[in-house]
Amino acid sequence: MRRKPFIAFVLATSLIVGLPAAYAQEATAPSAQTQQAFDNKIIKRINVDNIYNDIGHLSSEPRIAGTQAEWVAVQYIEAKYASFGYDTEIQPFTIESYEAPTVSVTVAGDLLKSDSFTYTPNGEVTGEVVDVGLGTEADLAGVDLTGKIALVRRGDISFADKVLNAAKAGASAVIIYNNTSGSLNGTLGATNDAFVPTVSLSQDDGDRIALALANGQAISATVKVAGGGVLQKTSHNVVAVKEPSNKKKATDQIIVVGAHHDSVAGSPGANDDASGVATSIELARVMANMPTDTEIRFVSFGAEELGLLGSYAYVETLSQDERDRIVGMFQLDMVGSRDAGDLVMFTVDGEKNVVTDLAAAAGVRTGTTLTYGQEGRSDHVPFYYAGIPAALFIHSPTEPWYHSPEDSLDKISKAKLQETAEIVGAAVYQVARPDTPALERAKVAPKPVDYEKEIGGLQ
Repeated sequence: MRRKPFIAFVLATSLIVGLPAAYAQEATAPSAQTQQAFDNKIIKRINVDNIYNDIGHLSSEPRIAGTQAEWVAVQYIEAKYASFGYDTEIQPFTIESYEAPTVSVTVAGDLLKSDSFTYTPNGEVTGEVVDVGLGTEADLAGVDLTGKIALVRRGDISFADKVLNAAKAGASAVIIYNNTSGSLNGTLGATNDAFVPTVSLSQDDGDRIALALANGQAISATVKVAGGGVLQKTSHNVVAVKEPSNKKKATDQIIVVGAHHDSVAGSPGANDDASGVATSIELARVMANMPTDTEIRFVSFGAEELGLLGSYAYVETLSQDERDRIVGMFQLDMVGSRDAGDLVMFTVDGEKNVVTDLAAAAGVRTGTTLTYGQEGRSDHVPFYYAGIPAALFIHSPTEPWYHSPEDSLDKISKAKLQETAEIVGAAVYQVARPDTPALERAKVAPKPVDYEKEIGGLQ
């Protein structure tokens, strides 16, 4: 999961089915008791130990996009889906990965501790150091840095703009020093032929050099950057398709259940997002032999952590006809941590849609009241921009060891896995089962229902 602060709206969620008040106009709607009976066809088949065991297998090592470890995970996931009888496909796509360089900075004969910036070019430069403040256009107006090394303080403008401004003034290299304690690791954002070799220094070292320069001391430095660069690698999506059981009575609709299998460097990614993948695998197992009139696609995305690259690649493969037929996308991301908050639904625009309505209704029937809010940064985003109703299911707030080596199996809660599987499973089957009225006939409440005011609260 790529992190961004969550904004949850506290509300009583709208219902699609499950409570008489929300379905009063639908003469064909099943009763709440009947719907719960259908839910049980899914819920009673869920084996949370299967989910837990798959998380354990997937989180045995980090699954960084484009690595052998990710490929091993992809093969495991595809084999699982295939074992249930699904038509499966592994979709490769190209990603760019930045290989961090080794760097060194020697100032007046002293080797200083330094770090690199992503997308800095390689090179070795020796020259006079010139303090150019924050490296703004105003700081560099009329300054000739030809063949020199610019000393720049962090702040006000982006690292990339600092480097470009210094390079435009003729600098052969740039040293950016921190404006607070600790080391400085940053990014220049993307490759640019106008960049020059760039490294970072601590606040203490930068201040010391700046003070010496201010006192009139001439300082020479050598900046070395080696072994860095952008590499092209291959990541993969895994797609498993359950065709309608009775094609003669098929609705021509599609539901997508998604999760991402890649993790960040150094993290086993048990919760982020082996939990979502493993839950999807179990729901696929449960639904494999269930009668359905709707196509269900289970998709495991690669390279989510690099910018939702897998889900964007998948959506680009969809024809307009497929986009029109996908009635909902359920994204499961970080759904198992014992130390995270409650299960929340997030949409890109913060508005409810058919996915949140289906899940809210399923939550009521299974004993969980869900809230929704606004959040991007997961694989529901490309579907939203393709005009497809989509929502992210995640526990919020996130656990303290998000994106860390501590995101391990021992932090996983089977109760939270069970809750998510029940809600999403019941919601998906509400649409997919043969006896459900076509989704376009299932009228959703026009606005969020206030449980306490309109239906007397949950009993």
